[in-house]
Parts: sequence; C-alpha cells; structure tokens
Amino acid sequence: MTTNRGLAAIRRPADLRGLGADELASLAAEIRGFLISAVSRTGGHLGPNLGVVELTIALHRVFDSPRDTLIWDTGHQAYVHKLLTGRQDGWDRLKKTGGLSGYPSRAESEHDHVESSHASSSLSWADGVARAHAVCGRDRHVVAVIGDGALTGGMAWEALNNIAAGGGRPDTAAGDSGADRNLVIVVNDNGRSYSPTIGGLADRLASLRLQPGYERVLEAGKRTVRGTPVVGPALYAGLHAFKAGVKDALSPQELFSDLGLKYFGPVDGHDIGQVESALRRAKRFGGPVIVHAVTRKGNGYPPAENDEAEQMHSPSAFDPETGEPTGSPSTGWTDVFSAEIVELGTRRSDVVAITAAMLGPTGLAPFAAAHPDRTIDVGIAEQHALATAAGLSRAGMHPVVALYSTFLNRGFDQLLMDVGLHRERVTLMLDRSGVTGSDGPSHNGMWDLSLLGIVPGMRVAAPRDAATLREEFREAVAVADGPTALRYPKGSVIESVPALRRLDGPAGVDVLHEPGGDATGRADVLMVCVGAFGTLGVAAAKRLADQGVDVTVVDPRWVLPVPQELLALAADHQLVVTVSDCGTHGGFGSALSDALRAADIDVRQRDLALPQEYLVHGSRDDVLARAGLTEQDVARKVTEWAAASVPALPALQDGERAR
Repeated sequence: MTTNRGLAAIRRPADLRGLGADELASLAAEIRGFLISAVSRTGGHLGPNLGVVELTIALHRVFDSPRDTLIWDTGHQAYVHKLLTGRQDGWDRLKKTGGLSGYPSRAESEHDHVESSHASSSLSWADGVARAHAVCGRDRHVVAVIGDGALTGGMAWEALNNIAAGGGRPDTAAGDSGADRNLVIVVNDNGRSYSPTIGGLADRLASLRLQPGYERVLEAGKRTVRGTPVVGPALYAGLHAFKAGVKDALSPQELFSDLGLKYFGPVDGHDIGQVESALRRAKRFGGPVIVHAVTRKGNGYPPAENDEAEQMHSPSAFDPETGEPTGSPSTGWTDVFSAEIVELGTRRSDVVAITAAMLGPTGLAPFAAAHPDRTIDVGIAEQHALATAAGLSRAGMHPVVALYSTFLNRGFDQLLMDVGLHRERVTLMLDRSGVTGSDGPSHNGMWDLSLLGIVPGMRVAAPRDAATLREEFREAVAVADGPTALRYPKGSVIESVPALRRLDGPAGVDVLHEPGGDATGRADVLMVCVGAFGTLGVAAAKRLADQGVDVTVVDPRWVLPVPQELLALAADHQLVVTVSDCGTHGGFGSALSDALRAADIDVRQRDLALPQEYLVHGSRDDVLARAGLTEQDVARKVTEWAAASVPALPALQDGERAR
C-alpha cells in the first residue's frame, strides 16, 4: 500500500527516491497545477517549465544534487528544480523585490551553481567543472541541461567540439585529462532547437543502444577486431563506417554521434521511467555522454500547447482557466518600433530585418508577415547576425538588427570589427535598454552605451517617447556612411513629452524645460536627460524651481557622439547634471565629460546613473529607486550639488532639500 506524498512532502531531492510510479505521475500533475497557478499571478517563464516537469523529477532521482552538479542552460527552465530543492515558498513574489529569482541563484540555494540566463553557455561551464573533478580525483557527475533554442547558439557547438576532442572512455582517450570526466549532456528537445527525426527505425536503434549489455559487447568487439593481425585495424574501421552509415540513414543520432560523443535516445521526456533509464545508463558510462529527451513546451496546459507562436514562453499575469492576459492592454516601445518598421519596409525595398531567435519579442513578427523574403532569424547567434548584417550592407541593403540590449554583448566583436571597421550602414534596435528589473542582473541593458561608445563612427539615439522613437528611427535608416543604434526601455511607452524648442545643429537637441524670468549671466543648472528620463527631468526641474534653483532640461536625442550644440549650451550654465539608465563607467556622463574637456569648457558636472554593479531583480521602479533615479532623489541631489556649485544660490535648509 502506497502513501500519497505530494509536493509539500518534497523538501529535498532525496525525498523523491522512495516514490512509486503512480506517486510520481501524481506529483508531476501537481507541479504543473502549482506552476500554472503561481505564474498566472506574477507572470514568468511558464511554457519552458511545463515542458521539463518529468525530466527534472528524473534528474533529481538519478543524480545526487548538490554533490552532483546540475547546470541549466537558459536558466528560465529551472522552476521545477527550485520546487524540488526546498523552494516552495515565495512564489507570490516571483521575480519581484525580495522574492524568488526567475533563474538559478546561488544566493537562494546550494543546488544552484550557475546563475544562467544567457543561452548556450551551459556546456562550457559543465566541461570546466567536470574537468576539475577529474583532475582532483572527485567521483562526481556534472549534468548540463540544454535546449529551448540554446543549441542554435554557436558557443554550444564550440563546447561540444572541445568536449568530443577529449571525450569517449578513459581507455580510448589516453592522455586527455578530461577524457574520463563524468559529464552528462541532456538535450531538452522541445522543437525550439532543431526538428528531430523520430520514427520506428530510429526508436529501434535507440532501444538497442539502451540495452544493458550493449556497451560491454561493443567494447569486447572492438578489442577483438583491433587485435586481429594485419587486417584488424582496417576491418574495425570498415565495420565502424558501416555502422555509421546505417545510423545516419535511420536516425538523428548522427547529429551528436559523429562528433565522437556517446548518444542515448531519443527518449520521451514526459515518461519518467524512460528518462530515468537513459540517465542511469549515461551515469554509468564513464565519459561525456548525451541523452536526447524529446519534450513539448507548455505540456499539459492547453492554452500553452495551442499557442503556436510562443507556447506561453513568458506571459505576464493571466487567467489560469483561459490563459488570456488579465492586465490592461497598453502600447509598448516594442509596438511602436514594430509598426514603424513595417511601414518603412513598404516604402524601402532595401530594408532587411534581422533577429536572433526573438522575432516576436523584438516586434519583428508583423514585418516578417508583410515581408518574409526580407526577414532573417539567425537563431541564438548574435555574432552571425551582425556579420550577416555587414554583408547585407556591403551588397546594397540596409539591415535593421533588432536585439535585446543585454544580448548585444554577445556580438560585440562583430559590431566592432565587421560592422564598425567597414563603416557599414547597419541599424541596431536595442530593446529593453537600461533597467529591465524582473529578469535580474543578466538582463538589464545597462552596458550598451559603454560598448557602443567604443566603436569609432557609431551614432546612438535614445528616444524619449513614441514620437521621437519613430522620428529617430527614420533618421537612423537614412544614414548611409556608418552604423547607427537606437536604445529604448522595456514596458509601456510614456506620455509624449513635447519640446519647447530644438537647438540648431545636426543632432537637434530638444529643450524640454527652461527657467522663467529675465535672469542674465550663466544659468544655474543644465540637466541632460537621456531617453525616457525626459519626463522625470521636467518634473524634477519644477520641484527645484520651487526651491529657487533654475534648471534647463534637455533631451540630446542623439547621445553618441555628444552633440556640439549641447557643449555650447553647457558653457552657459554653472552646473551640468546628466540623468541616464546606463552604467557610470563609459556611459553618457563619461562621454559628455570627455567632450567638455576636449572643448576646453570649464563647467562642473555631476552624473546620475546606474551603479557599476549587477543589480538584483525587482520591478523596474524598485530597481530605479534603489539606484536613486526617482524624481524626488534627482531633485534632492541637484539641490545639494547646486548649493555647492552656484555661488548666488542661498543655502537651503535640510527640509527644503528633501522635498
């Protein structure tokens, strides 16, 4: 007689090992219900986690975490792992300040080793950990779970190539310190990496490979054939070639086996018994091995299964009964770009759109529908995306590369040496720039200006609202002698911020607020607000006016290179303050300071930006508040600096400074 032990009884992976088949099936169903209920309230990565429920249960039954290391590529697949490793509380604040991270987190649990979220790096991590265990004589296993598109990234194949070079069994790779490393690679094939070829013959060959005596017989056969005088090595090579030819004709195994890596599969990733069987044999193999599990993203939840485009990859809050979003619809920055590029593509036949596995999230799906012959999805391959863009430009096209800002890092060499060096007309649209918040430190787009500022000839704009996004995008694609970029934040586009006037000059700096009265001489403060901070700057300036501090607020529009008209305006003020959502090192403040110094303009400057550190997850507003980038914080800081920099300004009481 079995006792029903549900999710509440699972406080650590060892609690899974005494469960029977019926209990495991019941647990899997309960986990799915838990995830649907929890994520429906907070939003999060639902589809990927519904697809790995049975796989994760099997992993924790076969391997001994944390002694054995489990590494999750695209760590958004780790929700089930969190539930099975003692983290069943805190889901009401998933990805919010003080709540659970949406990715593995060392701060949360000893079971989390890599705080992974950028795709395709898990195999390199796993190879390094496994090699260290082998060198130090530790009998431990390392498991990398990769999939959900991560195998479209070139880094994964670089790692596979290197792992295979030292792969195989210890007796067949003598001299390689990593040949006997206990490394298991689990390919979570949910149809987002490549299309598997699965059929009866493939299943038959896979079942043969999973027979307990298969490896023993194969190794004995190798020794016998190789030992045959004169013809042995040639005979072995011929048999191996014949086997490889049959395998290639029957199944998808060649994708990995031809690298020289042992391959088990494909197995049904939603059958705990099948997955466990494959994992146990892989665990005993004694060298790098691949287990291929076929799963279905969004499995067990019809609204996700029926979402052809995304399988509810990362929904906001939704109705758990229907899967429909519960929030009020609003126009996002991405929506504005999406509509504008469709219109541009209709007018200009040379415009080509490129994305790196983010067709929907970056807003390119409508363009792809309207202009499929001019849409390129390269997969998770930002390096290739940028080099391809350079080639398109060279051949007369104007490519528009739409990326999340955080993923620009992955293609920086190609931006610098392929696009930049050759001054190709490529436009980058950097979505989710600045603070994204809920996805944590790996997804904040706070590094883009620092990187873009290194590229000679790079021109960067930061729109403050929908109208300026459309305007600056049109200006960017009109540039024919070098690369351009626009950076814009996550979320709903802010209310339009009209300019009082535009300064004469090529950049067209917009003045958003000017002090009243007939003051003469150098004005008090010039506040330079990058992008969407224009609204905040105007509000802070009104607070400061009540305290007797005169502030001019401008939006530079094109932030790199620093506009010359902005330098002239700075010379007419006693204090310059920059407000931006990039890092302090190499950001806009640094660029303006360098430009003022080069122009021999002597004016005090202070910068309000993000601290040069990895910012803990939370809502965007919470993260900005922690960084001191709120209307009240900006007004307080400017008051303090102005009191020290503007001689005619009367000293303010502490209470006045805090208003």
